Amino acid sequence: MGKSATGKDTIYKRIAEDKELNLKTVVIYTTRPIRKGETDGVEYHFVTVEQMNKMIEDKKVIERRTYPTVVGDWHYFTANDGQIDLEGNNYLMISTLAGYEQIRNYYGSEKVVPIYIEVKDKDRLLRSVEREIRQKKPNFSEVCRRYLADEADFSEEELKRLCINYRYENDNLDICTEKVRKVICENLNG
Repeated sequence: MGKSATGKDTIYKRIAEDKELNLKTVVIYTTRPIRKGETDGVEYHFVTVEQMNKMIEDKKVIERRTYPTVVGDWHYFTANDGQIDLEGNNYLMISTLAGYEQIRNYYGSEKVVPIYIEVKDKDRLLRSVEREIRQKKPNFSEVCRRYLADEADFSEEELKRLCINYRYENDNLDICTEKVRKVICENLNG
């Protein structure tokens, strides 16, 4: 977990590719439209709101987040669809604090290890702006909205309330990735 522009996606990819750790990944669901270049079942499972509601009704939804957009609400969720087998495998996921709390409540705190990646606010904001500059149609108001939302969503109070103990400063990607890898190894072997 981490605020936007902390490098969590890059760290996630590096850890997921580590054959020695042998972690499985989970493809989450979304109700947002599929984008050019995406493949259903790879980036996400793309479903309708009706399909999501049926999964909620069937008690298949583990955690869900909703983001209001100019075209309506987009939902992202993790489902109990057979992808996760904690008896036979260990998994790596990216989530928000709210998502983590729901996953922890679903599976139990002894089976879920939260790892929080952080970057100094100034560096995070600069990274966000630099990343947005490279977009075909930069949207700096979205950068600002996301930055402010992250400040609330990942507040120190929330981090403390949810007992987020593994926190790593990503001022050097290689060192931070190795620290995350080490704590995962300790939890796999512990």
